[in-house]
Amino acid sequence: MIQEKMRTAQSRQKSYADKRRKPLEFSEGEHVFLKVTPTTGVGRALRARKLTPRFVGPHQIIQRVGPVAYRLALPPSLSNLHDVFHVSQLRKYVHDPSHVVELDDVPVKENLTFEKLPVAMVDHKLKELRGKSIALVKVLMCFLMKEGWKC
Repeated sequence: MIQEKMRTAQSRQKSYADKRRKPLEFSEGEHVFLKVTPTTGVGRALRARKLTPRFVGPHQIIQRVGPVAYRLALPPSLSNLHDVFHVSQLRKYVHDPSHVVELDDVPVKENLTFEKLPVAMVDHKLKELRGKSIALVKVLMCFLMKEGWKC
């Protein structure tokens, strides 16, 4: 009698949980995002988890290993992870051309720095701190200057 009530309660809870779930299936060659968790080791060294990304990627699916497992092509920075992930750790990637950042837009030097040019001085004031005066200057900066662009 107790076992029967347990089974009915479990089936009721399962039906509630199944309403929120949707079956996810991916095909080979698709791109997916990988969920970042403390167990995967991605971002383990970062302290402030509030601002870290929830997903990394996109990564390409190489093959379907089982009914709910997929093998991903991971970059060398994630080489410490196993390359097979459960479908619950993956999110579908919808390709959007606006996500692509063109490298020609930002002029990067050999030492991986870029130059910001001041456009205008917006405001200035003198602040007193412990008997010393500090000059504060607010400057409008622009580093993507092209012909006809205004900052």
